[in-house]
Amino acid sequence: MMITVIGCDGSDLSAEARERIGRATLVTGPERVMRRVRPAHGVSRVVGGDLLATLREHLETGEGHAVVLAEGDPGFFGGVRALRDHGLVPEVIPASSLISRAFAHAGLAWEDALVVGTSDLRRAANVCRAHHKVAVLAAPGVGPAELARELAPTTPRELIVFEDLGGSGERVTHSRMGEATTRPWRNPDVVLVLDPRRRVEPAWLAGARPGPGVWALGFDRLRHGPGPEARAFVLAKLGPRLGDLVWDVGAGAGEIAVECARFGAAVVAVERDLGRCETIKRNVIAHGVKVALARGRAPAALEPLPAPDSVHVGGGGPDVIAACAARRPSSLVTVLRAAEEAPAVLAIMKEHGFHAEGVLIQTARLGETRDLSPAESVFVVHGSRV
Repeated sequence: MMITVIGCDGSDLSAEARERIGRATLVTGPERVMRRVRPAHGVSRVVGGDLLATLREHLETGEGHAVVLAEGDPGFFGGVRALRDHGLVPEVIPASSLISRAFAHAGLAWEDALVVGTSDLRRAANVCRAHHKVAVLAAPGVGPAELARELAPTTPRELIVFEDLGGSGERVTHSRMGEATTRPWRNPDVVLVLDPRRRVEPAWLAGARPGPGVWALGFDRLRHGPGPEARAFVLAKLGPRLGDLVWDVGAGAGEIAVECARFGAAVVAVERDLGRCETIKRNVIAHGVKVALARGRAPAALEPLPAPDSVHVGGGGPDVIAACAARRPSSLVTVLRAAEEAPAVLAIMKEHGFHAEGVLIQTARLGETRDLSPAESVFVVHGSRV
């Protein structure tokens, strides 16, 4: 059986696409695309449903030419991957993607944008927290309202919502986050999530920037907190990445928050001291990253925050460690002032289901005269969920 996947973007189909539909014995696709294309009478039609099951059933009942209609470019977050993953090699006739059409309607360049699907709303929202320009492919139950609720209140953004792109009911709406949560939406296709305050220099790479060239900035760039060697160890245990949310609790000058943001993670720095909060802001601006700042005393300040993937605790007692562990991050790392604090922290982590260990990191710097500076000692307790 030959399978042709045809992308539909609302414009007239090509002669090639029409020819494939004209000789098809099966045409399947979403309802609104089927309404636009209107296959000939007498052709077996299946609207929506499980694509692979439909094709398997057609294979069992006989041979012929099957046409799969898709929204936009089927090779971009479309059905082509699912078919190939199951051993089916389709012919593909693409159309312009929903994403390119959305940015064209908005009059925006999009080589610096990230594109995310909605199979995981939480991770999609974390990308929107960390990046200034994100296109989110909407799906039933995951649209502008759900995104706005997930992002509020720590991440104010502007939304551009696209409904029925290329169809008779096409609508483009510029929306504030509060409005997005309350107004009715008619099956949105794409939501652009924008931070208009962020200026980005032209880049050579489309989408996300490459990771940082150096782990753990030196004292010449981050003068506060533990040295770069200890910070590198902490970063290795946190494992920050695009799509993650990292808490930096008792953030101090925000050195760990800045480092995690450089890896593309969304970051919330929690700090109670006003002077340190100002230092965090300066460090964030100096390094051109995005960090949300929550001023307050943990653990109370943690309650309204979205669930983290990783947590660094730079300050606070056992109650703060316990509150962070209770939110079930994948990794939890804390830097201690004295080894005597480690047993209690280890016990709390293990009580909450973490595999926990403690290490002593000692560093001494070699000067130009080959003399060593006084050794710096840092006690790090880290845990990962079993």
